[in-house]
Amino acid sequence: MTGSDSGGHRALIRHGSTLSLLTLVSRVLGLVREMAKASLLGTSGLSDAFSVAFMIPNLFRRLFAEGSIAVAFIPTFKEYLLAEEQAAGQAEEQAAGQGAGAPLRGPEITREFLSCALSFLSVTVSLAVALGILITPLVIPAFKLEEFDEAVFLTRLMFPFLAFISLAALFQGILNSLRIFTPSGLAPIVLNLVTILAAYSLSPFTKNPARALALGILVGGFLEAAIQLPFVLATGRRFFFVSFKRTLTNPGTRKILRLIGPTIIGMAAYQLNDLVSTALAGNAGQGVVSSLQYSLRLQELILGVFAVSIGTVLLPDLSEHAKSGRWDIYSHQLAAAMNIIAFITIPITFFSLAQGQTLIRLLFQNRSFDENSVTLTLAALNFHMPGLFFIALNRILAPAFYAQSDSTSPTLAGILSFASNILFAALLVRPMRGSGIALALSLASAVNTILLLVFLRKNPNIRVKQVLGSALAYAAKLIALSALAALPLLVLGPRLTALFSGHGRLVSQGLPLAVSALLYAAIGLTLLLATGDRQLHTIISMFRRRNS
Repeated sequence: MTGSDSGGHRALIRHGSTLSLLTLVSRVLGLVREMAKASLLGTSGLSDAFSVAFMIPNLFRRLFAEGSIAVAFIPTFKEYLLAEEQAAGQAEEQAAGQGAGAPLRGPEITREFLSCALSFLSVTVSLAVALGILITPLVIPAFKLEEFDEAVFLTRLMFPFLAFISLAALFQGILNSLRIFTPSGLAPIVLNLVTILAAYSLSPFTKNPARALALGILVGGFLEAAIQLPFVLATGRRFFFVSFKRTLTNPGTRKILRLIGPTIIGMAAYQLNDLVSTALAGNAGQGVVSSLQYSLRLQELILGVFAVSIGTVLLPDLSEHAKSGRWDIYSHQLAAAMNIIAFITIPITFFSLAQGQTLIRLLFQNRSFDENSVTLTLAALNFHMPGLFFIALNRILAPAFYAQSDSTSPTLAGILSFASNILFAALLVRPMRGSGIALALSLASAVNTILLLVFLRKNPNIRVKQVLGSALAYAAKLIALSALAALPLLVLGPRLTALFSGHGRLVSQGLPLAVSALLYAAIGLTLLLATGDRQLHTIISMFRRRNS
C-alpha cells in the first residue's frame, strides 16, 4: 500500500470514527427509546400498532430521503462543486492573461440547482404526506392488527415526520458533500432525546403511551431538520423556493431524476419487502412484529454506528475519485472500507450470539416486557445477527455504484434480493414464525451482497478480484478468531448469571454482560495482536499520533 493509499485509509478511519462517535450516542439513545417503548408497551397489540404506524412513514423516508440523497443528490452536487473549482481556476488564469474561453459553471449555477432540488423535494414529499394520510385506512388492514383504529390514528399522526426528515436528509447531503459530518451526527441525537422525554412526560396526558411516543417523533423530526439548517447557511450556500416548472427544466434536477428513476423501482421493491415481511409477521401471532423490531434495533445499533457512518464518509470521496478517474485510489479505499466493516461486525456478531439473552434482559425486560417477550426477541436476534456483516457490506457497496452515477446495478440487486427475501419468508414463517422472517432477511442480504460484487465487475477500472480477495481472506480470519474468543463465554456465561442472580436487573444481567464483554475483548485483542492485524495496528498508530 502506497503512502497516499495509507493516508486515505487513515482518513477514512478518522472521519468515520468522528461520525461514529456521534452516531454511537444517537444509537444508544435510540436504544433507550426502544427501552422506553418496551417498558411502556412491551409486545402488546398496542406495541404492534405503534411499530406498524412508525414503519409506514419510515418506508417513504428511505425513498424520498436516504435513497434520493445518496443515489442522486450527492454525486450530482459534487459535479457542481468541481465545476465551481474549475471556474475559479479559469477566472484566475483569465485575470492573469494566461487563458481564455467561456466561463464554467460558478456559484450562481449551483445556487439555482440547490433551489430547484429543495423545491422539487418539498412538493413531492408534501403530496406523499397528504396521500399517505388519506389512504392509511386502506393499508392498515393488511397487517391484521388487534388495535386497528389506534394504528390508523398513529400512522396519520406520524406521517408529517416524512416531510421533516426528508428536508433533514437534503441538508445532510449538502453538508456531507462539503465534508462536514458533525451536524449529521448531532441531528438524530435530538430526535431520540425528544422522543424519550415525550414518552415519559406526555404519557400521563395522552390516551395511551403510544401517542406520546408518536408526538415525540413528530417534534423530533422537525428539530432534526431545523438543527442542520444553520450549519448549511454557515457554509455560504443559499437557496430559495422556485416554481415546480422551473425545477423540472433545471439540468441538475433532471439528472437527479434520471439517476433516481431506476432506484425508485428498487426502493419501492425494498419498501414492499418490509411491508410484506411485516404483514407475514402480523399473521404469525401477537408480539411477533414488535419482537422483530426490538431485534432489529439491536442490529441497527451496530449498523448505524459503523456501517452507515463509514458509508456516509465514503460516498463523497468515491464520487470525487470516480469523476477524476483515480480508480486505483477508488479500489484501495473501497477495500479498506470493507475490511473495516468486517473488523467491526464479525466479532460483534459472535458476541451477540453468545450473550443475546443477557443483552435482551438487561435492555428490555421491565414492566410490560415479560418472559414471552424475551423469548420472541431472542429467537429473532439469533437469526438477524448472522446477516449483520452482509447488511453492513451492502451499505458500503451501494455507494460504490452511486459514486459512478450508476443507480441501475444496485436497483437490480435490490429487486432480486427482495424477491428472495419474500420467497424465504413465505417458506420459513410457518415453521419458524418470527425466526423465519429474521433468517429470510439474513439470507436475502447475503444474496444482495453477492449480486453487488458481481455487478461491480462491469467496470474494468475497479480491481474487484483484488478487493474481494482481500475482504474474503480477512473475513475468514476474523470468523476463526471470533469463534475462539466466544467459546469461553459459552462455558462461563451460565455460571456468571448464577453468581449475580437475585439482584436488580442492572446487577444480575449487567455485571455478567460486562465481565463477558471484557473477557471477549481481551481474548480477541490478544489474538489480533498475535496475528499482526493491520486494521488494529492502524487504529493504534492513529491514537499514538493523536496523543503524542
